[in-house]
Amino acid sequence: MAATDFKDYYAILGISKTATPEDIKQAFRKLARKFHPDVNPGNKQAEASFKEVNEAYEVLSDPEKRKKYDQFGQYWKQAGEGFPGGGAGVDMNGFDFSQYGSFNDFLNELFGAAGPRSGRQSSSYRTSGRPGGVGGFNDFGFPDAGVGAAQDTEAVIKLTFAEAFAGVQKRFSLGNETIDVRIPAGAKSGTRLRVRGKGQINPMTQQRGDLYLKVELQPHSFFQIEGDNLVCEVLITPDEATLGATIDVPTPDGNVNVKLPAGVRSGQSLRLRGKGWPLAKGGRGDQLVKVAIAPPKDLSAQEREYYEKIRAIRTYNPRSHLEQVKL
Repeated sequence: MAATDFKDYYAILGISKTATPEDIKQAFRKLARKFHPDVNPGNKQAEASFKEVNEAYEVLSDPEKRKKYDQFGQYWKQAGEGFPGGGAGVDMNGFDFSQYGSFNDFLNELFGAAGPRSGRQSSSYRTSGRPGGVGGFNDFGFPDAGVGAAQDTEAVIKLTFAEAFAGVQKRFSLGNETIDVRIPAGAKSGTRLRVRGKGQINPMTQQRGDLYLKVELQPHSFFQIEGDNLVCEVLITPDEATLGATIDVPTPDGNVNVKLPAGVRSGQSLRLRGKGWPLAKGGRGDQLVKVAIAPPKDLSAQEREYYEKIRAIRTYNPRSHLEQVKL
């Protein structure tokens, strides 16, 4: 049976794959009455539908046949014969499928074993049927487009912030083939890079799909990315917040001096233009420095004395507006 001849018996009966035997029987009786030749004399389309309904019921009402159908999809008949050379007109080149619990297990071994590997990354892989465009697998693990679909592969590649910022070249092993892939500067989590003609080979047509690398950035201890901007948090002391100060702040280009305005508030962000993440069109985003006031936990006797003096003479009350708050 060609992939394009595959019949979805569940869809024919209008039921789900979790349908009970009683559900199957009820659906069959309803459709058999609807399409019966006695009810539709001379209607060729109804006659064809009646045959399909009977065929679907014959398979799904039999527990053994249904189990094989659920496991192997369009090759369920061959599964019953241990796939001796394919059977039923399907040339499987003598391959024995009986060692697999389902055809998905076969796909996982076929595509997973040959998937791209890199010694520094732990990657996961996914394949999809693609007839000239990205498609997907149906419920039985076969390409939606059928026998002619090429196989795209997607792998997750983990990069450090430094690698993604500057760009890096990675080497992958694809079976017996080794390829070098250049990751451009500015890649971010979710970035997908296409490597043409390096996906999986369709075992039936020998067409080769593409390899898609999906970038995943490893967390950084100081920087985060928001859009095209780098974001970081810097702790400052109460006196720096009150009087203003000049502090050193790390950037991808090294430390820079940042002037804190007097009276800066905790949570306020200062913008360092052009110090952010590389942009695809060239240039850089900005770096946002979020300040957080960190009161000292351990005070010397003299520090405590001066803080108490400040408290005694302080005139500013940041909560004065709360006196007017009512329900």
